[in-house]
Amino acid sequence: MNIVHTENSCGWGGQEIRILNEMAGMIARGHQLHLLCPPEARIYEVARQRGIPVTALPMAKKRPGGLLAIRRWLAEHPADVINSHSSTDSWLSALACASLPRAPVLVRTRHISAPVPDNAATRWLYTRATRSIVTTGEALKTQLVRDNGFPAANIVSVPTGIDLALYTPVAIDEARAALRARLGLPRNKMLIGIVATLRSWKGHRYLIEAFARLARADTHLLIVGDGPQRAALEQLIAGDGLKDQVTLAGNQSDVVPWLQALDLFALPSYANEGVPQAILQAFACGLPVVTTAAGAIPEVARHEDTALVVAMQDAAALGAALRRLLDDAALRSRLSANALAQARTHHGIDAMLDRMETVFRAALEAPA
Repeated sequence: MNIVHTENSCGWGGQEIRILNEMAGMIARGHQLHLLCPPEARIYEVARQRGIPVTALPMAKKRPGGLLAIRRWLAEHPADVINSHSSTDSWLSALACASLPRAPVLVRTRHISAPVPDNAATRWLYTRATRSIVTTGEALKTQLVRDNGFPAANIVSVPTGIDLALYTPVAIDEARAALRARLGLPRNKMLIGIVATLRSWKGHRYLIEAFARLARADTHLLIVGDGPQRAALEQLIAGDGLKDQVTLAGNQSDVVPWLQALDLFALPSYANEGVPQAILQAFACGLPVVTTAAGAIPEVARHEDTALVVAMQDAAALGAALRRLLDDAALRSRLSANALAQARTHHGIDAMLDRMETVFRAALEAPA
């Protein structure tokens, strides 16, 4: 198939990483792929670095110039399917397709659980303009059916798949110690970590507050990622007197060694989540996880089975769960074993690619 992905977002996080990983996987399977995005978007430069075909268009905002640019590009480069990912590029792609005599079918992927407006224009976009909707978790599908009345038959959940050859546990203490030495992390402390863009709803503030409540000299907190909340988090860390106990590592092109260096993983999100690939990556690295029930997280993080699930925006509950894991090696071992089995059985990248191929072929065969 000839598949075009569109992404107007200029940010960087799990959504953009999934797009590029999915495209690379589809290219490896023999499909023809191309990405359309703004020139200022980080995904543009990363796609070029990875050798993924990409074209920069003025599509960061809902403006006539972006619509005309996408329409012109599609007229000159016929495709089978467009897979849009954010609001602006979905609207521009839908309007471009509606005005072309031989347009590709549109598949809309919803990565987050933020509410979708309930109005006539949005209903047109999701039901008439779009051949199929993909969500990154069943909870997001349920939300669209329940709150917006979109037909369930046109929506399919395809959680993000991860490369199980890359995300693997480090079971030998000496190997983990060597990783920490290479990364400049403490070698003889219990290392709690989070890998996520520094957005407010990822809950970093609550993690820092929970870590401060631990008040334990034998622990260290690692925060991997960057984003709009960095300055606020730096101020919070300084205010709590935690500068020597917290490492802000910034964005990392390869998060695997940072995950493998950890003892515990935490993701205290309180909004907008599908099934976060950071949790699946932590599972595949054999880490015990503390998280919340935001979005579709409970589909993989089952309390007392594959993770500890705590109340959202509750630093006290988060701190208690972290303390419990720090003090109970048997619990850490049981949760990590169950989580590793979950990742290996259900969340490899090949499973995601199989399901997306099925979605695209069904969209092509479905009546307009």
